[in-house]
Amino acid sequence: MRLFGRKDDEEEPAVADEAIAAFWVWWGDTRPRLDAMVADGDAERLQDLLAPAVSAIHQGLVWEVAPGRNAAHALVVTAAGDAELRSLAHRWARGAPPADMLWEFHPSRQANPQAAEITLDVGGFAFGLDKLVLGLRVPRGAPRVDVSAYHPIFGELDEETRLDATLLALDWLLGEDDVARWVGEISPATFQPIDAVPAVHLPAVVADVAADFGEEQWVLLEGQTAGGAALIATARHPLRPVDYPLFDQHIAITLPYAHRDDSGLPAGDSLAALRDFEERLAARLLKPHADAVMTVQLSAEGHRVVHVYADPSGDGAIAAQEQIASWKEGKPRVDVAADPAWSAVAAFLT
Repeated sequence: MRLFGRKDDEEEPAVADEAIAAFWVWWGDTRPRLDAMVADGDAERLQDLLAPAVSAIHQGLVWEVAPGRNAAHALVVTAAGDAELRSLAHRWARGAPPADMLWEFHPSRQANPQAAEITLDVGGFAFGLDKLVLGLRVPRGAPRVDVSAYHPIFGELDEETRLDATLLALDWLLGEDDVARWVGEISPATFQPIDAVPAVHLPAVVADVAADFGEEQWVLLEGQTAGGAALIATARHPLRPVDYPLFDQHIAITLPYAHRDDSGLPAGDSLAALRDFEERLAARLLKPHADAVMTVQLSAEGHRVVHVYADPSGDGAIAAQEQIASWKEGKPRVDVAADPAWSAVAAFLT
């Protein structure tokens, strides 16, 4: 059984944790009825119960009941690609009861081992992965695979429906989170791409790409500020919010530095002090467990800004405040704000 919620165009602000807790209380009270509806294949009544319960958390969340990995069924409540809601879906899953033989819970669509056998009605036509082919391109040095998808029915469908069907197929093949991690441009086509391969080969291609990014990597970037001053940045690579779904709190640490070169970039003792600060901060954030991550460091015009993303239930912001107390080169500052889409570092996302 597979049921889909509907994502509203106008979204309400994210609700508090109490709404998630209320959902799980409702789930415990209502589960006998839900179990009976699933057993009877009563999709309509199941939707009538689940849809308002999920919408009470946030109207933008999308839900479905799918085959489970270990349990008979999986309840999936997902942000459906909306970065603003991803952390909310993961907090919903974190509050779930333990999985059992009948139900398990996921904050994103999972890969389906039987994806090649699935056929779905799309616009009155049979859409199956056995006839879906993909043109795949891996840009040099990029942590992604660009996909051009073709199915014989695509010529009969409008552009939006073709894209929806392609996205659903990619979720079946890779799982929603790995689509966000490794798939770049997605282009449904009404003609078969050159060198197209059966869609079932996509996981192997993605695995090859992912193998090159298994270890922590950083890139060094140079540019200019809006005023034309020299700017240098180091950024985690790949940098993707999906890898840290609960880290939706942005912590910006601004450190003025005294020693700079002719371009205004850190030099000498300041450069050494900045490196020492970042090493101590990284060690602090990893204790007792990783609830924050350094993402980007930017230096220009006598200031370095260290961008950290953290789980707001952890002590990342406290750690940042404690660390700046030791900074001697001017007055440092810590700014904290909610930023689930990581918009503050959008230019560095990969």
